[in-house]
Amino acid sequence: MVMDNIYKFNEHITKKDRETLLKQTGSVFWLMGLSGSGKSTIASEVQKILHMQGKLVYLLDGDNIRSGINSDLSFSIEDRIENIRRIAHIAKLMSDMGGIVLVSFITPLEQMRKIAENILNETYHLIFIDATLDKCIKRDTKGLYKRAIKGEIKDFTGISSPFEEPINYNLRLNTTNTDVIQCTKNLIEYILKIQQRGS
Repeated sequence: MVMDNIYKFNEHITKKDRETLLKQTGSVFWLMGLSGSGKSTIASEVQKILHMQGKLVYLLDGDNIRSGINSDLSFSIEDRIENIRRIAHIAKLMSDMGGIVLVSFITPLEQMRKIAENILNETYHLIFIDATLDKCIKRDTKGLYKRAIKGEIKDFTGISSPFEEPINYNLRLNTTNTDVIQCTKNLIEYILKIQQRGS
């Protein structure tokens, strides 16, 4: 639907102005992978460390977003696409503010990742948190796989809903064979490299 009564507000303060004030580069680091792969654990650790280093950083987590702004959405493919579209726009606003944004969403389909990339453009960095389905089922930190296998949860990624491994990504962290501490270190190194490049 085309809205002919909406005009984009042109700000006098630019993204660059805010980045200069914060002494950092507004960017989005999109952590995707299966449930139980370690996305939120790694993102939470990275957020804590970057905050201690004086960075303005914020974590947008799938569970938290779905309990609030996206609580009206189901886990159908159509609603998951809308879930990603909304969060990408929120992340864009936060990166335009000059923030370092960590997004922790399963983002199971290539179509969804392309939507996020098209919205975020050059600020988008896809981080593939790679863990085998068997490993995630063994971890089952929330007991969700057990319920999904029993048929108690519909449209569950990897069980009754598809998961496509990404074709392209900026960084891959293999949590099947690498511990959280090392994965956290690797992601922080990547983020700081992007920050230096943008400064």
